Amino acid sequence: MKLIRYGQPGHEKPGIIIQDQKFDVSAFGEDYNEAFFATDGLHRLAEFLQAHEGRLAPIAAGERLGPPVARPSKILCIGLNYADHARETGATPPPEPVLFMKSTTAYAGPNDDLIIPKNSTKTDWEVELAVVIGRRASYVEEVDAHEYIAGYTLHNDVSEREFQLERSGTWDKGKGCDTFAPVGPFMATPDEIGDVDDLRLWLSVNGQMMQDGTTANLIFKIPFLISYLSQFMTLLPGDIISTGTPAGVGLGMKPPVYLKPGDVVELGIDGLGTSRQEAKAYSPYS
Repeated sequence: MKLIRYGQPGHEKPGIIIQDQKFDVSAFGEDYNEAFFATDGLHRLAEFLQAHEGRLAPIAAGERLGPPVARPSKILCIGLNYADHARETGATPPPEPVLFMKSTTAYAGPNDDLIIPKNSTKTDWEVELAVVIGRRASYVEEVDAHEYIAGYTLHNDVSEREFQLERSGTWDKGKGCDTFAPVGPFMATPDEIGDVDDLRLWLSVNGQMMQDGTTANLIFKIPFLISYLSQFMTLLPGDIISTGTPAGVGLGMKPPVYLKPGDVVELGIDGLGTSRQEAKAYSPYS
């Protein structure tokens, strides 16, 4: 299945993609949130779709897509998880996963505007494969990690490099700005995806290809990440783990290149669609 949510921010309704067409499933009566995933919602939704086959209302063209999962309790991100990206930033590939978190207020739809923060001069892009957790996970064994995956989605881990790297403290302050976590267009269940360890992921800015990599080059694979993170905190249904970005970020350019108002970022992953964000200057009235 391919799950979508559509409508205005804060008022999204659940939907589904069937053979590349979008349909409303509001009659199912639930949003795609923690409770949905925790109560075998994917199975129940499949039964609903079978019972209502041919009777679902199509979603009008032009409707805004929201992030495909209702606000997760956590957005966990893995830094420096591709060796080529570590090298371009002058970092050594880490001996164990680098973890940071993005605020839930950064969470945005796949095609929403990307707001460059006030006083920012180094807003950057990062295409990433994200994993959605399907059930409560604590101290998970790596061999069992696949049982905890609800699906996969596309994520642009937008980063403000000065806030992240030149200010004291953790990376989080450069990662959690408003609109810095555009996710979607949909969440695909694992059966919709081929080999998750061999997916092409790419990103362009103003039509120029910047990133073009493959998940085959992940240093720490998804089952290990789920097991690893679950040793430190309980992962809740609907939580998102973003697995890292390949080479080609603005920070790694010589000289570095950063986003400015009017720039258009487009990105995609095999089997997970594409998204598009236009960079806009911060305004207190936006």
